[in-house]
Amino acid sequence: MLYEKNIFEKNYKRVDLRFALAYPNIYRTAMSSLGYTILYDCINQREDTWCERVIFPNVKSIESKTSLKHFDIVSFTLQFEEDYFNVLKMLHDSEIPLKRKDRSENDPLIIAGGPCATANPMPLSDYIDVFIVGEGEYVINDFIDCYLNSQDRDLRKFLDLDGIYIPEYDNRTRIALVEDMDDAYHITQPVLSKSDDEDYQSVFNNTIMLNVSRGCTRGCRFCMAGYLYRPMRQTSCEKLIDIAIENRKNTGLNKVTLIGAAVSDYGDLENLIEGLEKEGFQISTPSLRIESITKETLQTLKKSGLKTITLAPESIDRLRKVVNKHILEKQIFTVIKNAVELNFKIKLYFLIGLPGETHEDIIELCEYMKKIADMHTNIKNVKFSINPVIPKPHTPLQWEPYNFKDIKKKTRYIQKEMKNYNIKCESPKKGLIQYTLSCGNRQVGELIEKTLVKSPTLKEWKQLSPDYDIDDKLPWSNIDVGVNEKFLKTEHRRLKNLKQTPWCETSPCYNCGACE
Repeated sequence: MLYEKNIFEKNYKRVDLRFALAYPNIYRTAMSSLGYTILYDCINQREDTWCERVIFPNVKSIESKTSLKHFDIVSFTLQFEEDYFNVLKMLHDSEIPLKRKDRSENDPLIIAGGPCATANPMPLSDYIDVFIVGEGEYVINDFIDCYLNSQDRDLRKFLDLDGIYIPEYDNRTRIALVEDMDDAYHITQPVLSKSDDEDYQSVFNNTIMLNVSRGCTRGCRFCMAGYLYRPMRQTSCEKLIDIAIENRKNTGLNKVTLIGAAVSDYGDLENLIEGLEKEGFQISTPSLRIESITKETLQTLKKSGLKTITLAPESIDRLRKVVNKHILEKQIFTVIKNAVELNFKIKLYFLIGLPGETHEDIIELCEYMKKIADMHTNIKNVKFSINPVIPKPHTPLQWEPYNFKDIKKKTRYIQKEMKNYNIKCESPKKGLIQYTLSCGNRQVGELIEKTLVKSPTLKEWKQLSPDYDIDDKLPWSNIDVGVNEKFLKTEHRRLKNLKQTPWCETSPCYNCGACE
């Protein structure tokens, strides 16, 4: 049983537009997405529009039980590539023609946004009418105005808007981003939910999500978000504290979760934490950058009630240079030592399959993880998550292949060597599928559609798995995210030579293009 508070209920006869905000993953994941909840709140501020949530596996809205096929616009949030399968399943189950060429004026307009839609629209380009490239809140009101001014199926009217990619015209578009985070949309009356079913309990259930910052310029070469959403933009400390207080007035919640691509790089983090603590808030954060964490920060977080810290060393020292992860061994072990002394549980993320990685590196990685776990009084309080690196569009790794056979071999070795430790390894096959969905072209759509009938074989995924040369025209070449190709090629050369690129916040600008 699901109970919700602060949802929007409107009279459908008194609005001009029925808008379905569709999330192709379960409720728990959907309502943990700050971007998804921002759009729900933002669109519903319009008197002429009723925005309702339709969350997989359902194809009827939570608010009025209306089927997807009866909405004017259906908007999918594409946070994860694996959700593409659920997009087509939701269209199929709601009796909306899958392919855009088969739809008529009686069918909803199908749009999509989110990081995956921004990075590479190609795999779903035969199924989606319009992609929003960038941060949806920046574009959505202009998009709705344009739709209401002329409700025919001619999509050319959207081409003059920022951040719009239309597969039918294969137009070149530039990412649309909010420039000043103090002017961004901040929720002060979030949807609150209660349920005895874990699938209906969001990750940040009963907590205020504070949008501390967007974007990150650390330059980790595998991180798509770090290249898509440059430059880093921060909400002022005073604004964040005011938002938290307003949220508490409206909800009674007293716990705050700091949300951002680089929370620990926030320029006024200690003052923010102290300010929130003085107001009586409990504080948590999903992840922290090791090089930004001080003992004082850990003590403050512990005092506020945080029990587990999440860290991402990524790999051993040599391979961190490949991915431009500026972390010294001393920093890592100092943070872990301080965390153990404060009795934190620790979760650490590592990558395998990095360019130039050898079997000897994997042996060293296992010894490295054992050393970390053995620092804790209970090795089970240290959890390791091992994931194959997935080359992503608009990153220096976009020209790298995914070596399924090699990753499978390395995964098996780690599982055997680390069997007495608290470790979870991601499936190499799942990594191959994600890579194909991330970096593939329009042909991948046929394989996604096939999943409605039966599961494609491993051989089929391998056949569509791309292998790009440095001078190839890439499927997402018409999507301009601000970072120029010359810079990415330079970074690709540097990773081969183990050269690191300094963080631009503390060094001269290296002209990536994002700030132009």
